[in-house]
Amino acid sequence: MDYKTAGVDIEAGYQSVELMKKYVKGTMRPEVLGGLGGFSGAFSLEKIKEMEEPVLLSGTDGCGTKVKLAMVMDKHDTIGIDAVAMCVNDIACAGGEPLFFLDYIACGKNYPEKIASIVKGVADGCKQSDAALIGGETAEHPGLMPEDEYDLAGFAVGVCDKKEMITGEDLAEGDVLIGMASSGVHSNGFSLVRKIFEITKESLDTYYDCLGTTLGEALLAPTRIYVKALKNIKNAGVVVKACSHITGGGFYENIPRMLKDGTHAVIEKDSYPIPPIFTLMAEKGQVEEQMMYNTYNMGLGMVLAVDPADVDKAMEAIRQAGDTPYVVGRIENGEKGVTLC
Repeated sequence: MDYKTAGVDIEAGYQSVELMKKYVKGTMRPEVLGGLGGFSGAFSLEKIKEMEEPVLLSGTDGCGTKVKLAMVMDKHDTIGIDAVAMCVNDIACAGGEPLFFLDYIACGKNYPEKIASIVKGVADGCKQSDAALIGGETAEHPGLMPEDEYDLAGFAVGVCDKKEMITGEDLAEGDVLIGMASSGVHSNGFSLVRKIFEITKESLDTYYDCLGTTLGEALLAPTRIYVKALKNIKNAGVVVKACSHITGGGFYENIPRMLKDGTHAVIEKDSYPIPPIFTLMAEKGQVEEQMMYNTYNMGLGMVLAVDPADVDKAMEAIRQAGDTPYVVGRIENGEKGVTLC
């Protein structure tokens, strides 16, 4: 009897690490100390000393049941982007710069090529956000998970000077809300998605004219990463007064999180185009509009508030980062919350 007989293949683990090394190497920053394979990832904080009052920011998340689609489609090279995006976007909307990321993959059986493909996506997400992939873990769970299934989660750490944290404390009536376009469903609400559509290879390979692609490709589109856009805004000299990453809970749960007491957000639903995937989902699943906006990003992955005088400068900075901005609403005095009109 040995460990492999029990269901854990140590040699496959070694092979996975070798295959993923080339992807990990592409995410390195000067602050990373040592290489892949140590017991912990090391990251120098020398540059942080230049800040007046450095604050570490952290985020951890997974991809939810979106991984089920990746498994059905046997496409694993983008789901890692989702894992990174969910963490680094949270850090960025608080005013932070992501520094490094660690991933955790739990699988029924370690297939080295599949694991390397997943990590390739993680590395791509790290490169998009300028975060170093300094470590991770791949855990085989024989008997606990089916051999061909896996789950993916991650953890990111970022930093900012306390004076540059985005807190919402300076929000004022008349401030303008800018939304940044999402790439689709991102990584939230897939339990409902899987009720609306039949999640089979045949169903996901079905082409829809309204989508301009197959259903699977539209749903599996990786979560947009907004780190560079927010960094561009900062570099343009614009102060982001408040910011919200539109994730699970959609508009109704996430927008109020960016507000201070006594302020109310008003968002005009016709101020930007709603991606066709959401229209299709609402029609196919007979999902009420309120539930759609309370579950999904509906085409806006990030919403931020700026002074009216800074709108044009902020919009241009977002465009230069490759993102698409829309003026979607305003801040008013009133009870903390959000109105969609």
